[in-house]
Amino acid sequence: MVNLRSLDLNLLVTLDVLLSEHNVTRAAERLNFSQPSVSVHLAKLRDALGDPLLLPGPRGMRPTARAEALREPLREALETLERAVAPARPFDPAAAAHTWRVAASDYAESTIILPALAGLRATAPGTRLAVVEAAPQRIARQAEQGEIDLAFHTSEGAPEGLRRRVLFAERYVLAARAGHPRLKRRPSLAQFCKLEHVIVSPAGGGFVGVTDTVLASAGLTRKVALSVPHFLFMLSVLVSTDLVGMLPERLARGAGALRVVEPPVQVPGYEMAMLWHERSHRDPAHQWLREFIAKSV
Repeated sequence: MVNLRSLDLNLLVTLDVLLSEHNVTRAAERLNFSQPSVSVHLAKLRDALGDPLLLPGPRGMRPTARAEALREPLREALETLERAVAPARPFDPAAAAHTWRVAASDYAESTIILPALAGLRATAPGTRLAVVEAAPQRIARQAEQGEIDLAFHTSEGAPEGLRRRVLFAERYVLAARAGHPRLKRRPSLAQFCKLEHVIVSPAGGGFVGVTDTVLASAGLTRKVALSVPHFLFMLSVLVSTDLVGMLPERLARGAGALRVVEPPVQVPGYEMAMLWHERSHRDPAHQWLREFIAKSV
């Protein structure tokens, strides 16, 4: 067995050229080496491979049987290595056949993925998109192991160690069904607190949110009658009941069945960010997807 540690890449490149030229002088010219340097390389190759490889002949040098057997495998191996280390090709979305996996909540599905979907299908028709449930405690590991390409999360509380790009800032509005008898106009703070509210509790079962924190700082409380885990169910509740809710404005846009007013209390909004791992940062396909999504929202 040949010890590969005794062979560096320069020796193998020299051997490939020598097997093509059968001449030390011409090989040196192609390699931009001096003739003595090529001769030194050949000596090292002979020692490492235990074969003279090239022998003097009437018209240059002739390869040994061992050298002839090496010619094609060596050329194929070097070509494979050249392809492996070549600069990445520009991404062509029209010809791509990628399958992308993104982690998103129902909110991110509606406000980020859905606006990008039609354009994605038109621009990269051969690609596929898998949307998986966003579990904040697993996002960093999933991204590191290549299980997801992107994740969408609020900037606050996003997992550490991932690259991020803020996509937009979100604010809350007060929403209820169109024709709600107690929301014909913006309510006073006292009226707001008397309304029956539905809130989203991502962890499940919670009856306190950011609105309640703000109210509590003023010594006030509101009546939270229903806690649900998803915004899309909250929309259905608002449309079909007399409950009201503090809803992200982007979800309320275009919802004709809802009445939307400014809330009487200033509630902090949040930033939505796109997250990805360093391992994907310079990949042309991944870069294209990130730019496409950022321009679509």
